[in-house]
Amino acid sequence: MTAGIVVLVVIVFFAIVLLAKGIRIIQQSEEMIIERFGSYHCTLKPGLHFIVPIMDEPREIAWKVTYDSGPHSYSTIRMMDRIDMRENVYDFPSQSVITRDNVTVQINALLYFQVVDSKAATYEISSLPLAIEKLTQTSLRNVIGELTLDETLSSRDTINAKLRVILDEASNKWGVKVNRVELQDITPPPAMREAMEKQKKAEQEKRAMILEAEGQKKAQILQAEGMKEAAINKAEGEKRARILEAEGIAEAKMRVAEGETNAIRIVADNVKNYSNPANYLISIKYIEALQQITDGKQNKLVFMPYEASGILGAVGAVKELVEQKAKQGN
Repeated sequence: MTAGIVVLVVIVFFAIVLLAKGIRIIQQSEEMIIERFGSYHCTLKPGLHFIVPIMDEPREIAWKVTYDSGPHSYSTIRMMDRIDMRENVYDFPSQSVITRDNVTVQINALLYFQVVDSKAATYEISSLPLAIEKLTQTSLRNVIGELTLDETLSSRDTINAKLRVILDEASNKWGVKVNRVELQDITPPPAMREAMEKQKKAEQEKRAMILEAEGQKKAQILQAEGMKEAAINKAEGEKRARILEAEGIAEAKMRVAEGETNAIRIVADNVKNYSNPANYLISIKYIEALQQITDGKQNKLVFMPYEASGILGAVGAVKELVEQKAKQGN
């Protein structure tokens, strides 16, 4: 009786163990590959699942796990029965790469990838993390080998795009999707870095000298333009002043001419009834000239006409005019 109870307890215990072993709970973003008698049976998606113990076993896959230990972190490869379907990041150690112009640089990269087919990731490659790492390193060497040092330092986006396309095509059969590749650091040799720093300093000094020269040139141009505009304004002012002065003189002469014209018109009106009005005007001019000579205000020599009889005739005309006016009571 006692032996039967012990056997029953043992059977129940093994049943519970087998039942517990047959229960699989898959978390979100994870999948599990189940093999039955060593061959692929099914893929367990997130949720609660039951498998047949002893017959069904999960297939383990090599996976890279990173551990943080204070300020440093280290990675190791472990065998796991669950496949993480989320996007994963692999930080590859720095490696030496030779450029097209034979310069050795140190480059480390970040790879962002995601498993999209857990079955292919399990059966198409023996060690997925190692395969991705080696593929990334060789592809990086090939891409950098086609570029010079200057192109490598200035074309990170181009290198990232080329690497992503190459890695995505190569890892497609492994059920992996490469989303992007980022180059973290590109470190040239110390001697090359020193030469680059000197070159950069020289370029900055050259740029500063060019900017200073351009500033001086622009200042001189502006100064010359200012002097030119000032000279133009001065010349225009002088021109305007001369024009105004000439206009004033012309207007004064016109006023004088108008006054003389009016005087002549008045005289002409008074002498038009006499025999020779022109002689009267001539005699008046001669008398004015003679008066200036006699007053001593004339500093220049005055040449009198040779025909003095003309003068006497003009004076006679004045006398005739005076006599006529006297007769009329004027």
